[in-house]
Amino acid sequence: MDNLFDISGKVALVTGGSRGIGAMIAEGFVKNGVKTYITSRKSEQCNHKAKELSKFGECISIPADLTNMTDMDKLVNHIKENEKNLNILINNAGAAWGAPFDTFPENGWDKVMDTNVKAVFFLIQKLIAILENSGNNEDPSRIINIGSIDGIGIPRAETYSYPASKAAIHQLTRVLANRLANRNINVNAIAPGPFQSNMMAHSLKEFGTQIKNSVPRGRIGEPEDMAGTSIFLSSRASAYITGSVIPVDGGSLIARRHME
Repeated sequence: MDNLFDISGKVALVTGGSRGIGAMIAEGFVKNGVKTYITSRKSEQCNHKAKELSKFGECISIPADLTNMTDMDKLVNHIKENEKNLNILINNAGAAWGAPFDTFPENGWDKVMDTNVKAVFFLIQKLIAILENSGNNEDPSRIINIGSIDGIGIPRAETYSYPASKAAIHQLTRVLANRLANRNINVNAIAPGPFQSNMMAHSLKEFGTQIKNSVPRGRIGEPEDMAGTSIFLSSRASAYITGSVIPVDGGSLIARRHME
């Protein structure tokens, strides 16, 4: 019981780990003794964040564009060549696109789906062997997919491909949880509500007070909220949980349902 939430000594990969929710999770891991690889498309930003987090533990930058299969293969090969184990995979890298329904562009649809769904599936597929070898019945490997409450409720913004992609991630989580359970891999998803991130930056700047007032807890999410849930889902405390989608939203989803 004393070690239920201990994740020290594990190895993790966090995609989109240089900022926003990914950086929150990476910081929580590093500060709790996890050797953490982070990747993002912008190499300078990724390297800077890894250097910053290395003050607290071990954090390694591997910049990559995960919509590019050559980049993805380089990332996967780097992990396999340098690690015997990969205990935790956080699929956080994501994209959004906003436009009116009548003029929503094909490239806005494809970019979001390629980043938020296609890349997630194929990264899992390419890392499956090392994930399987790193887990056991008592302490399985963990895949945590970052979805969104917009994949559960109806968003107010016109971001059609984004909620569709996050609903797909939630269902993919359940499908893979069923498929991979006998390979000692747990697959769960976190569905964040409003957090400080690049995707939310404009909305929070323009409508910050309204957004906070719409959340029953009266605030937006903080780094500890996201790190805490990720640590729980990566620890012995959650070894019997797979196929779940956990909203981390301060109650905003139930409030939204009530309003609807």
